[in-house]
Parts: sequence; C-alpha cells; structure tokens
Amino acid sequence: MPDFPTSHCTTHLKTHLRIHPTSHTMNCSMHPDERAARIELAACYRVFAMLGWDELIYNHITVRLPDSVTGGEKQFLINPFGLHYEEVTASNLVRINVRGEVLDGSRHPVNPAGFVVHAAIHDGLPGAHCVMHTHTTSGMGVACLEQGLSQSNFYSAQLHGMVAYHDFEGITIHADEGPRLLASIGRRKAVILRNHGLLSWGSDLPQAFVVLWTLQRACDVQMATLSMGAPRMVSDAMAQRCNEDSLTFNASHGGARDVFDHLVRRVNRRDNSYLDL
Repeated sequence: MPDFPTSHCTTHLKTHLRIHPTSHTMNCSMHPDERAARIELAACYRVFAMLGWDELIYNHITVRLPDSVTGGEKQFLINPFGLHYEEVTASNLVRINVRGEVLDGSRHPVNPAGFVVHAAIHDGLPGAHCVMHTHTTSGMGVACLEQGLSQSNFYSAQLHGMVAYHDFEGITIHADEGPRLLASIGRRKAVILRNHGLLSWGSDLPQAFVVLWTLQRACDVQMATLSMGAPRMVSDAMAQRCNEDSLTFNASHGGARDVFDHLVRRVNRRDNSYLDL
C-alpha cells in the first residue's frame, strides 16, 4: 500500500475541499495523512446521504489508513454504529484493525456486520484502500434477480468484465464467510451480493465511488427497463469497447476525482459540519 505524501494531501484538501485551518478545530497531534483520510471519508458519508444511499444507521464505507500512519499494520476507518450518515464527522470515525479492535479510544461501537465484510476485503486484497456497501432499492432489486445485472444499458456496458457475484449467506457477521467472499470477488471491483446489495472497492476512495455510482445507475436503468418490458441487449464486443473507452475508469483523465470533488462541493454548500476534527 503506497504512502500518501503529506504535501499532496494538504494541497488537495485545501484546493478541493476548501478547508481553512482557522475555521475548524484541528487535532495537531494527528498524522496529517490520517487527518486527510478522515476528512475525505466523512465527506463521502455526507455525499451518500445527499444521494439517498443511506440506510438508517446501517451500511458502511471504510478506508484503509496508509502505512505512513500505521507503520504497516492494516488499520481502517469505519463509521460509528448508531449514527446516521449525516451525523458522521471526521472526528467520530472509528479507527480499528482487521480484528475489530478499536485503536483510537472511541466511545462508539462498531457494527460486526460491517466489520466482517470490510475487514476481509481490506486484509485480503492489497489494493483495497476503500470499500463501499449499499442497500439501495434498485441495487437490491438487481441483486435479487436470478440473471443479475443485465448488459442492456449505457452504464452496465461500461462495467463489462468488472462485476463479481457472491451468493447470499445471511447477515454478514460470521468471519468464515471472508475467504469465500474474497474468492467470489477475485480482482473485480464491482460486486453484487446476491439477495443483499451492492459493493465496490478501489485503490482510492474516488475510484471506489465511481465504480459504485456506475453500478447503481446501471441497476436504476435496468429496473426501470424491466418495468416496461424486455431489455434490448448490448453485444459483448460493444460492451468491451464501452469499458475501454469509459473515462470513468481511466485514471489518467482524473475523472473519478473530478466526479467525487464536485459532489463534495455540493455537500459543502449544504452543510460542512463533517469537517470537525
């Protein structure tokens, strides 16, 4: 897992999130890379809430902390159980290890159902810096279809060859599911948990986000199409071309970062209380 240069984190935060040290309480004892990770993740929780991807106090977005913070131990940040996404802030995110042990003295509990899945992925996939999971209506609708995701629209075509499936094993609180989940995922970043919901992971948070957003849009359109009739399919050859041409997954164009940053700016115009640190 590569370190995040402090200078890059600081510059990015000031440029894109418009953070001014004089306007927010800053924990000076915290490593700047942890501070950056906390702020970006807390912003993402607010983005999910704005998009309607929240589910009461359930579901999770997690970020693995860089080695510059942990010294090489696998640790990640997760939302405090019992709070809605709109209540998540940079300061109340909980720092835990892959055994679920709280490392920052947080008074908040951690949901075992979130820890088991996210810990397995952070621990088992070296490139999984960020993991996201949702229970949206259309996402769960597609997850409950025998056929799964249909290669029949603009968005699903972009995900050609990128979608993994994992069979339903009930509420995800049993650690022995972890190896089977990893085997199902392989290296595919878009995951449909059958009868359950959607999941994505990425080498950074914006990448995980655009994968999940594209998967969500594909599910939205598929469910709308099925309500009207049989979908018209996209050929494998055309879908492969769509996947290759999509700027969404082309890091050299910065599309993922630009997409996420514009959503954070929208959140900031509504409420930037997540910045409390």
